[in-house]
Amino acid sequence: MSNRYIGDRAFYRNVFSIAIPIIIQNGITNFVSLLDNIMVGQVGTIPMSGVSIVNGLLFVFNLCIFGASSGAGIFTAQFFGSQDHRGIRHTFRFKVLSCLLLTLFGNLLFTLGDKLLIGLYLTGEGDAATAAGALAYGQRYLKVMLWGSLPFAMANAYSSTLRETGETVVPMVAGVSAVLVNLVLNYVLIFGHFGMPAMGVEGAALATVISRYAELAIVALWTHRNAAKNPFITGVYRSFHIPGRLLKDIILKGMPLLVNEFLWASGMAVLSQCYSTCGLDVVPATNISSTLYNVGSVVFLAMGNAVGIIMGQMLGAGRSREEIQDHNRKLLVASVFCGGIFGLLMAAVAVPFPRIYNTTESVQQLAAMLILLNSIALPFNSYTNATYFTLRSGGQTMVTFLFDSCFVWGFCVPLAYVLTRFVGIGIIPLFAICQATDLIKCVIGGIMIKQGKWIQNLTR
Repeated sequence: MSNRYIGDRAFYRNVFSIAIPIIIQNGITNFVSLLDNIMVGQVGTIPMSGVSIVNGLLFVFNLCIFGASSGAGIFTAQFFGSQDHRGIRHTFRFKVLSCLLLTLFGNLLFTLGDKLLIGLYLTGEGDAATAAGALAYGQRYLKVMLWGSLPFAMANAYSSTLRETGETVVPMVAGVSAVLVNLVLNYVLIFGHFGMPAMGVEGAALATVISRYAELAIVALWTHRNAAKNPFITGVYRSFHIPGRLLKDIILKGMPLLVNEFLWASGMAVLSQCYSTCGLDVVPATNISSTLYNVGSVVFLAMGNAVGIIMGQMLGAGRSREEIQDHNRKLLVASVFCGGIFGLLMAAVAVPFPRIYNTTESVQQLAAMLILLNSIALPFNSYTNATYFTLRSGGQTMVTFLFDSCFVWGFCVPLAYVLTRFVGIGIIPLFAICQATDLIKCVIGGIMIKQGKWIQNLTR
């Protein structure tokens, strides 16, 4: 049994050679985001509410960028497995073009609809002045943040390609450097140290924008200066030609991923809006709990990336079906184990963590309960995340579309809408019920993994 579910040292050495740099980068990123969140929280509950709403909206854009890169990334990992550098060059071009188009569309949407989108989260019971203040802070924060959307998208195109071709250290260094820049500038610009004016939420946004340009500069310069290690980058901008057959394949396999990421992220945004109708205290409380959850989920998300990369490379290299299934089974177990460990750590700090924030006692108590519920859900989230990346590695993007976003919109969103609009349920039981729906996804994901239809080589 242990040999069936637990790998040897060579297995884990390979897994963590991919996962650890991602863990370090994402861990530092999320930890600094936590510190940023605490800094904004020191300004007050109302500014924190405005910022958290905008970050939730920008999360939809960020996942669209991730989805566009991931669709082409399926082919990148398999091209690397077969050492086809020209194919990698074409997939990178697709990522760049997709990110440019999505950035243009996203900026137009947020510029024209900022008041409407932010206002959707301020309809719960509470003081009208509080809602108006949160709206004003959110608009000011968003206006500055949009300047960082393009470097974020381009850095994602570079970093994802490097990871898929086995280079995980450079994206990690770029990401860590960016978050350190962000942390220092947040301290300076939010509170007005070293002779700088105290800019509040706008200072937090400006620090983030500058850090994203720093990340892009590091990852792009290294890639182009090390063309021998990255043959795909040679001549990549001489034209934007992508062979028609490959373009069609990427769109057919990758477009469901982009649509999936958009629908899933927008579904999460709608769920947050449903939560917000339970009262204005819910917005800052969910912001506090989700910030800690992001730190706790670092390892299992990195494990998901490792699953996708390792499975893609094995599929592209033509490994046997039995070997691929054996590796995947052990990766799933490792991912769930990591989720369980970090779930316990989250539960241990559920009560003291919200007290760091400069907010009311009711918000702190509510945040503590939400953190406990998130800690229970973490191992199940780990499993569904790993199954998602497994199915995606073999090009089962339509299946992942049904598994992920269709489940959110077809089940979770209607459930939350009915419970809040017609039942009048409180936020704690509502949040617990919505989190428990992941148990259904665990069963569905396990069945699809066992069927093995995802085991296919897309580069032949």
